[in-house]
Amino acid sequence: MTKPIEVRNPRTGKFDYVIIPPPPKLLSQQCHRLRRGQNAWQEIGIEGRIEALKEWKQAILTERKLLTDALVNDTGRLATSILEIDSFLNSIDRWCNLAPQLLQETAKNTSIPFIALHQTAVPYPLVGVISPWNFPLLLSTIDTIPALLAGCAVIVKPSEITPRFVAPLTTTLNTIPHLKDALNFVEGAGQTGSVLIEEVDLICFTGSVETGRVVAETAARNFIPAYLELGGKDPAIVLESADLDLATSAILWSSVVNTGQSCLSIERIYVAESIYEEFYHLLVTKAHRLQLAYPTVESGEIGPIICEKQAAIIKEHLKDAVDKGAIIHCGGKVEEIGGGWWCRPTVITNVHHFMKIMNEETFGPIMPIMPFSSIEEAIDLANDSIYGLSAAIFAESAELALEIGMQLDVGAISINDAGLTAIMHEGEKNAFKFSGLGGSRMGPAGLKRFLRKKAFLIKMNTSKDPWWFNDSE
Repeated sequence: MTKPIEVRNPRTGKFDYVIIPPPPKLLSQQCHRLRRGQNAWQEIGIEGRIEALKEWKQAILTERKLLTDALVNDTGRLATSILEIDSFLNSIDRWCNLAPQLLQETAKNTSIPFIALHQTAVPYPLVGVISPWNFPLLLSTIDTIPALLAGCAVIVKPSEITPRFVAPLTTTLNTIPHLKDALNFVEGAGQTGSVLIEEVDLICFTGSVETGRVVAETAARNFIPAYLELGGKDPAIVLESADLDLATSAILWSSVVNTGQSCLSIERIYVAESIYEEFYHLLVTKAHRLQLAYPTVESGEIGPIICEKQAAIIKEHLKDAVDKGAIIHCGGKVEEIGGGWWCRPTVITNVHHFMKIMNEETFGPIMPIMPFSSIEEAIDLANDSIYGLSAAIFAESAELALEIGMQLDVGAISINDAGLTAIMHEGEKNAFKFSGLGGSRMGPAGLKRFLRKKAFLIKMNTSKDPWWFNDSE
């Protein structure tokens, strides 16, 4: 029998919620039920699937307050929870608009005159999604919606750290007849995720490099695709010609949004020597304006650290940096307030790459800044990482920024802004290095990766002998 898991409230530190993971046999039965439901889900066609998802959206809107309250209890923050729900609902509309065109079958002539090609694709029957705690709703559904529209059934295991949103979401799901037989959310920790991988035909995982490697190895043994979105240590490069007011505002937002608990967070900042002091002074001034969302969720912009283990990592990185000579200009400590863990926006200078804060993922509102003397040095510093998720470049010349961006080993580069992948989903991108594996979850590939291509090669003139038959001898 599986043991219940107690869930901590990030604002109070109290364990005030319990989930009970399904036994492996029950999880296997749920997966078999979804496989049976997938046949009907695929057969209703793209228009039927669009209609079901739009009905689900309306049901969610009806229960929006319950979902918002659950997300706030999961994460301890309000504004970002509202934004998370809006982004999820918008993704339903966006994919419903794109899917019909992306799923069109094609027929065309080939280089062999009497053979035509009919190109189609079929969905993977059952897709597994394992999602993290930092954006519980959004990252549980970012792969789920396109997979459903492709015709797959989907089983989702959200993080055991932030599971409260599942109950209100499942309540809305159960009101949609076709959809409830093709989609299921299951609660549990790592053991549940391990069982799930053994049951599915394709796995999407968002989380740490360490766990992602295990997921990839298991998927490889089972000969199933694995799409991994893993860690990041995103750099920003600020050239001498940059607009400093724009650069400091954009970098501050990208570094502290969701208290820095985001894969799009800027975690390393490289600034041209000539503007270095002016830059960090301005950044410190702006960082001081941000307040903790305490005692209420409306009190400020900076929410609590959601995961207690992450609070320990942030503490460790800050201590390591200070011990090695870093200078903290604001923030700089993890505080226990009202039972929760909090960290104010922190600007740090006199940092180097032998510090953990410059080479390991911190996942907090921390802004370490290094000067550079040449563009070549800035590129080398930005590339000196095991990660390659995304980056930002600030410069007066977009052409120069693009030239620099071509030399960065990352998948997405925001120019004169930061973290633009949070709002712009059309651009296909891959994660470089240890930041991920597999096809892009952005752009058309975000849906097409859930399909297996089929080619029908049709001989047009059946009266002729096969092209390889030769009876001249």
